[in-house]
Amino acid sequence: MTEPRLFGDSPSRDLTNDPEYTSSIHDSEKTIAEPAGEQTSAPELKADDVPPDGGYGWVCVACVFWINAHTWGLNSSYGVFLAHYLATNTFPGATYLDYAVVGGLSISQALLVSPIATYITRTYGTRTTLFVGIFFETMSLIGASFAKEIWQLFLSQGICFGWGMGFLFVGSVGVAPQWFSKKRSLANGISAGGSGIGGLIYSLATNAMIESIGLGWAFRILGIVSFMVNFVCALLIKDRNKQIGASQLSFDARLFKRKEFLLILGWGFFSMLGYIVLLFSLPNYALSIGLTAAQGSVIGALLNLGQGLGRPLVGYFSDAAGRINMAGFMTFFCGLICFVIWIFAKTYGVLIFFALLVGTVSGTFWCCIAPVGAEVVGLKELPSALSITWIMLVLPTTFSESIALELKQATGDVYLHAQIFTGFMYIAAALCMWFLRGWKIAELQRIVAKKEKADNSPRSTAPNASTDDAEGSRTGSYKASSNLMKRMCKWKRV
Repeated sequence: MTEPRLFGDSPSRDLTNDPEYTSSIHDSEKTIAEPAGEQTSAPELKADDVPPDGGYGWVCVACVFWINAHTWGLNSSYGVFLAHYLATNTFPGATYLDYAVVGGLSISQALLVSPIATYITRTYGTRTTLFVGIFFETMSLIGASFAKEIWQLFLSQGICFGWGMGFLFVGSVGVAPQWFSKKRSLANGISAGGSGIGGLIYSLATNAMIESIGLGWAFRILGIVSFMVNFVCALLIKDRNKQIGASQLSFDARLFKRKEFLLILGWGFFSMLGYIVLLFSLPNYALSIGLTAAQGSVIGALLNLGQGLGRPLVGYFSDAAGRINMAGFMTFFCGLICFVIWIFAKTYGVLIFFALLVGTVSGTFWCCIAPVGAEVVGLKELPSALSITWIMLVLPTTFSESIALELKQATGDVYLHAQIFTGFMYIAAALCMWFLRGWKIAELQRIVAKKEKADNSPRSTAPNASTDDAEGSRTGSYKASSNLMKRMCKWKRV
């Protein structure tokens, strides 16, 4: 987001370390450099628009927090439903793989509807998108309460719930970053933490309701509660799309020409291949090492508790250490502890420690994607970038758990191959962020060099200024590319 008030800062200020300043310069250059025929019809970003960095933005953060708690958090309790389905043979003839597909569908469908949700947001507004999501999610839970066959569960708890979660998520995920600049990552981390807290609450509450009032009424109560909470949040939430001139394009193919955006897609793709395995397999892993089903449900709840506590912290330190830096390091750390702790976690105490620790960093992608995306493509293009990202994540979220089940061995250390797979996926995701970090440092240096040249050679006195600027930009880009590895190993707040 552009912040023109920073242009008047004193010369002594180190502007190269201010991602808000450099991001705004980058966004401005992209707008100027685009040919007239390629510019979108969205309104231009107002030059005097400055995020409030608080105020009503905190109300929006609270709303997104509770929406996440009653979408992603509610979906995280699927492990409790899975245990009940398998223990009671609720749907005769259904296999474990069938139930795994239901869980995968709920996530992949949420991402698959993102272009439609983005289109509705652009045409009818954020609140309408949220209301559509509330309708589908409520109907899915009420419908699942009457399901008698597995195909009905596919349609209700799988596809329909995924649609509802998708509209609610896409409609709300970009709101919090619009209200903040310096505290953007903290606000987004708090918002994303709702999924962890919701997962903790509903993992415990769902099991208690199933045991006391039965599966059908458990679904109905969840439907009623989620409807009430999401409806209130939809009424209170406010976006700033008009102030920032967000493009709201459902699919802007021009983003695929930008290598930095492809690195973001790689980060998300590999992260999800590991994240879904942790989310759905950790409770069952507890059973494989001899723990009880109750202990396995506690492990799943603690994983969600770790997410609820860890995501705001990741967001807070991202604002201090750099958003790309923090996202890359936390992603790498998650892969590392999968290798050094999870593989050797054979007792209840160690597994509790691992669940809490990995929970704080396993969902780094979800709490960092919006701030990192704003850093890379700018706030104007963020809705379109996020929409494309959700589409690209459909494949890993659908088949990640199925891959883990195929890697599962019949005897011995049955989850060893799945554990190794998860660790390597997070390491691969971290490598994408490492390369993105190198690009960002080179881009910042290029922008500073270009600005210094413009200050030393005013356009008003240089007849060939445009040609010189273009040559300087190409030269700077060439030098930046040649020193990419050096910059990747250099510490800088980005």
